[in-house]
Amino acid sequence: MRSEPADPRSLERAVRQILADRISGNQAGLWLLLPEHLRLGTWDLLCRWTGGTTETVEPRLALHLIHEAALCLRDLRHHRTLSQKGFEVANGLPFVPTDQAVHDLLEARTVADSERLQVALGKLRRVNQHFHGRLLILDPHRLNSFSQRQMRRRQSGARERPAKVGQSFFCLDAHTQQPLAFTLSSSAPEVSQTTPPLLALAAAVLNPAEPPQVLADKEHFRAELIDAVVAQGGFDLLIAMPHQPELLRQWRALPAHHFHEHWPGYAIAKLPYQLRHSRTAGFQFIQRTAVRGRTEFQGFYSTADRDPQPELTVHYPQRWHIEEFFKTHQALGWSRAGTLNLNLTFDTQGVGRG
Repeated sequence: MRSEPADPRSLERAVRQILADRISGNQAGLWLLLPEHLRLGTWDLLCRWTGGTTETVEPRLALHLIHEAALCLRDLRHHRTLSQKGFEVANGLPFVPTDQAVHDLLEARTVADSERLQVALGKLRRVNQHFHGRLLILDPHRLNSFSQRQMRRRQSGARERPAKVGQSFFCLDAHTQQPLAFTLSSSAPEVSQTTPPLLALAAAVLNPAEPPQVLADKEHFRAELIDAVVAQGGFDLLIAMPHQPELLRQWRALPAHHFHEHWPGYAIAKLPYQLRHSRTAGFQFIQRTAVRGRTEFQGFYSTADRDPQPELTVHYPQRWHIEEFFKTHQALGWSRAGTLNLNLTFDTQGVGRG
């Protein structure tokens, strides 16, 4: 391994020489991303995040991370890349950086720096109408971690063994299936602690005139979370309620006149509801389905007084888009967490996946 000069004059001369020698290689297609970078203002964002200027090496290293993600790779670095030219020049570099160079870049930035970058990028994407921001989806995505630290282990399923994980929390636009905001944490915090900061990021991006509706699953049905989001303001929640024995008994005991049948075998009841230990008065939407003599119930909690029929038949089924998003896009580099250093992990997943 040899050191390469990274002063502005050396970078410019080396890149110009490679361009004069002509670009070749199977990664030259990355140059097709440059018009999109111009539309999004990627370079200005990276200069602001790194504190560098156009002539310095730091924004170019950050652009390297973005293009790694475009190739669905996490570590396209020196000694682990093809020799053909093209990839590094698209980053404004005459060389492929080492792991240490990227590590130093990330370690010098904090989670707060990356959150500010995330908000700035989100505002640009909002102006470009990449998302509507009227119907949002929340969901945690837990990544297998290979950290050697002592940390809480979580169980992903009844038949799975508890394992070390890093937690990411995503907010997705339901209509366009585009990510709006995300945060990271260690394995210890619960969704009740991480959801209000995530929605604060979404609010900073959207600055909504009317409260968007947020769809969440049963894991989010917690009094402290609901109270915190309502006190924070700006969002209406629609949360699936768990099949707890006490709730099931209540739903089955409801008189038939509480239910309004929308079509044969499908009826909905709407009742006032307040969680135990909660300060928020909301509404309970109880969905009753009857097929071949079998009756099933599913409850939903809403902080807003809305018509339950479109909420449960049109809006809430769109929550599945976030699972599709996880399955389709986790190859961009956040399919695993190798460290518990949130500064490094957040920057690699956030800035590198900008």
